[in-house]
Amino acid sequence: MTETPETAIKKICRSNKNDRSRMMDIVRAVQEQFGCVSSEAMDLIAGELSITRVEVEGVISFYAFLSSKPKGKVVIRLCNDIIGEMKGSKRVGDAFRQALGVDFGETTDDGITLEYTPCIGMCDQAPAALVNDVVFTYLSSDSAWRIVRALREDMDPQKLVHSFGDGNNEDGLVCSMVHNDIRQAGEVVLSEMPCGAGLDRALAMSPKEVIRDLNTARLRGRGGAGFPTGLKWNFTRQADGEQKYVMCNADEGEPGTFKDRVLLTEKANMVFEGMAIGGYAIGADTGVLYLRGEYAYLRSFLESILAERRSKGLLGTNVCGKEGFNFDIRIQMGAGAYICGEETALISSCEGMRGDPKNRPPFPAVKGYMGCPTTVNNVETFCCVARILEKSPGWFAQFGSRNSPGTKLLSISGDCAKPGVYEVEFGVKLIDILMLCGAEDTASVQVGGPSGQLVGKDDFQRTICYDDLATGGSLMIFNSKRSPLKIASKFMEFFIEESCGYCTPCRVGNVLLKQRLDAIIAGKGQVGDLEYLERLGTSIKTASRCGLGQTSANPVLSTLKNMRPAYEELLSEPENGQLRRFDIRAALGQAESITGRQSVHYKE
Repeated sequence: MTETPETAIKKICRSNKNDRSRMMDIVRAVQEQFGCVSSEAMDLIAGELSITRVEVEGVISFYAFLSSKPKGKVVIRLCNDIIGEMKGSKRVGDAFRQALGVDFGETTDDGITLEYTPCIGMCDQAPAALVNDVVFTYLSSDSAWRIVRALREDMDPQKLVHSFGDGNNEDGLVCSMVHNDIRQAGEVVLSEMPCGAGLDRALAMSPKEVIRDLNTARLRGRGGAGFPTGLKWNFTRQADGEQKYVMCNADEGEPGTFKDRVLLTEKANMVFEGMAIGGYAIGADTGVLYLRGEYAYLRSFLESILAERRSKGLLGTNVCGKEGFNFDIRIQMGAGAYICGEETALISSCEGMRGDPKNRPPFPAVKGYMGCPTTVNNVETFCCVARILEKSPGWFAQFGSRNSPGTKLLSISGDCAKPGVYEVEFGVKLIDILMLCGAEDTASVQVGGPSGQLVGKDDFQRTICYDDLATGGSLMIFNSKRSPLKIASKFMEFFIEESCGYCTPCRVGNVLLKQRLDAIIAGKGQVGDLEYLERLGTSIKTASRCGLGQTSANPVLSTLKNMRPAYEELLSEPENGQLRRFDIRAALGQAESITGRQSVHYKE
């Protein structure tokens, strides 16, 4: 007997112990089974979890991969970030439109939905798309037609995968076409490490000594902010509260960033080892890996690695025989929200809420997940932790530059012959990286993703380090055919789409910033517009409460600083010493056409 939707939804809630904090798992499961989280489903979930309907609806409306309206059995999400567009995503999109007979945002009669999505972590093999959770890379117009034809024969995207990428992408639990594209492996992160070696050494020390080693190594967070890891862990360890948490931020959603994807695929043991060391150091018994929804294809593989570590005594009760040290890790899936890369928004999402950033202070180290002291570090940082404990702080500090020890993983994409992941020592010059990846005719490089800065040729002798060109890992390369202003406009489009909408400066200011930028691109700019952009951009940075808003104006501000001639050559000169006046007749033209009435225009 087939169970009713009501029975199925209640069963999903019960399997998650009717726990309000597991809201993300519940709604994702409902979405997967029924194609949406309907109004009726929201009422049922609210009743089972003893919360209000609006709390459920707030979550559904926040995440891009969730919907209150039915979608097809198959959802094609074509990545349309700037690198995708450079590599031909518009042509691929046109092919999908024609093959399906629907536009983006629509669903065919036979159940295939077509959508755009900002970034899926595949800039090194663009154009790319997610078909349900299956990744398709190096797309073309022809392959788009082939995908649609095959889907209409069998609505199972996984059956369309006939060749696999390298490394663990071939694993039976992954079976993915994704390529790692590891172009240069260094001695720290992308080298071999015996499973358990770092954890064994950590457990032979006291928690304070573990943190001392991180401070001695001068390890700084690899997510972009560069906060000292040992200092963060010490704050968490000393914070009041018996229950503490370790969280791994695997939500790399910024266009141009994909290094963590490779680490999760090839170095998952190292990531989990670093988390376990963190649990021992701060006194936590629980770790949470927050995995972005776009990397769902890796979940089963990662769960198998966790199971294997439990079987070896590397997770669970009395880890590695250390009496009293109990630590385990669970995976929390995201659902398509870039803002959840911000640590307080990530915590909100893990608590089963909208991914809204929280006001600070208090900081997560004092009051984080479930109100308890929490350390949040990214994937690469945990890998570095494991290596430092395995090898020693002195070994780690021999790499890199004086004030930026260690190595850095770079995700390189754009106008270059060899896009991919490179492990380099801090202190390397940008010009050397361009030579390494086969970049020619380079006019500009976006360092640090859209929230970073666009630098030109005058800056190519600068170095990648915390004291000069700091980056979370992304380098996007643009040749002389690319307009700096159009690059900035595309990045602003991304931030407008991904803003949580809480702060007026971010919600409204970024729209105004893009509007004025686009007017300049269209040849309608005036000299005074540059001052306007600078004042507005600075206001957005200073008045927004979270990292997204505080960096969202950077595409405009950095190009104004580093590429100002590109703006100036598009500006119109004042006519007869005066700025152009507002053309009210042109502005009212569309309204007159719609209403069939002509407005009265007054002479000045």
